[in-house]
Amino acid sequence: MDTILVHGGIPLSGEVHVSGAKNAALPLLFACLLTDEECTLDGVPRLKDIRTALRLLNELGVEAAWQAEHRVVVNAGHPCRFEAPYDLVKTMRASFLALGPLLARFGKARVSTPGGCAIGTRPVNIHLAGLQRLGATIHIRHGYVEAEAEAERLTGADVSLDFPSVGATENLMMAASLARGTTVLRNAAREPEIEDLADLLGAMGARIHGAGSDTVTIDGVEALHGAHHRVIPDRVEAGTLLIAGAITSGNVLVRGTRTGHLASFLDALSQAGVDWREEAEGVRVSGNGRPAGVALTTQPYPGFPTDLQAQMMALLTLGEQDSTITETIFDNRFMHAQELVRLGADVRVLGRTAAIRGVAFLSGAPVMATDLRASVSLILAGLAARGATEVSRIYHLDRGYERLEAKLSALGAEIRRRSDRPAP
Repeated sequence: MDTILVHGGIPLSGEVHVSGAKNAALPLLFACLLTDEECTLDGVPRLKDIRTALRLLNELGVEAAWQAEHRVVVNAGHPCRFEAPYDLVKTMRASFLALGPLLARFGKARVSTPGGCAIGTRPVNIHLAGLQRLGATIHIRHGYVEAEAEAERLTGADVSLDFPSVGATENLMMAASLARGTTVLRNAAREPEIEDLADLLGAMGARIHGAGSDTVTIDGVEALHGAHHRVIPDRVEAGTLLIAGAITSGNVLVRGTRTGHLASFLDALSQAGVDWREEAEGVRVSGNGRPAGVALTTQPYPGFPTDLQAQMMALLTLGEQDSTITETIFDNRFMHAQELVRLGADVRVLGRTAAIRGVAFLSGAPVMATDLRASVSLILAGLAARGATEVSRIYHLDRGYERLEAKLSALGAEIRRRSDRPAP
């Protein structure tokens, strides 16, 4: 099993380019199921989750493959299967996004209930309730969701989500694009990835209004056509790289960062006393000593993102004052806290709140990643720690960060991957 070894204490310096957003690219790939014409996506990151999505599309009989370094071409002209199997869906929750497009275009779908990171209960009932409002008949049998549309086509409806779920909003937007009549999604998710999906669907001929607000209106059309689209930059990776610069008291320009996608995060950096400024090509961060204490609460967009909570905790462990982080999105997303304690952090978790008492320094130690964002938080802490930090179970990392070691190395970090697998 691979590990990452970090020798900390080196201020990072230089420029790094943020990759395309994984959380945008995945729904975009599944949206290509809505048309029998070819779709081309540029800016797709080379990640394990993307490879899983391509495997799933291929499993359905869809032609989906890399055409260039970050370009994927998808042709779903003649799918031969309508089932997303357990062995693929269990490794990546986003595979569940095949349900809406398959159901909308073909009137039927069979999709395994999802897996992914072990960060708490993330039920799919919001997805299913919305699809039922659109006229789907749904049964759960042997771990699979089996769905059919009456008369092989969904019907528009007024749908109010119990929670602004990103995945449910995406699934329902795609499904409603080919439904009869008009669908109104209320309490919809507002993330930039939702807007990116709406942009692709619009380029394919869908009629969508209000994406990025809490009310999205979709006027269903008879058919969609092919399109060419570029994936938005990954705001979570951008935030992670900015913290890498801050936690090492470095000077780093993260090219491609869109400040409008990271307003609450950048505000939190300012509260912590981290210097950053927007430049023509992105955002530059300059470390200026230990951060100040802050009180953060994760919230649905545009609030502070849960996907940057672990990384921010790593930074705040070195604060001059105490900090608190309250996690409201997932019920089990502080598993990284105990691993940070192994590095010398003073973090105490009580329910959904973590109390962080800043320390003067961290010390390298062997630690274990528990999920995608936890893995990168430990690497960030290792970049600042005295001595060597070895992070195990980094297969999580490869699901969401493209060439992270190479990007950090280019900024001056002493970091390398070590494999225990024997040479062939």
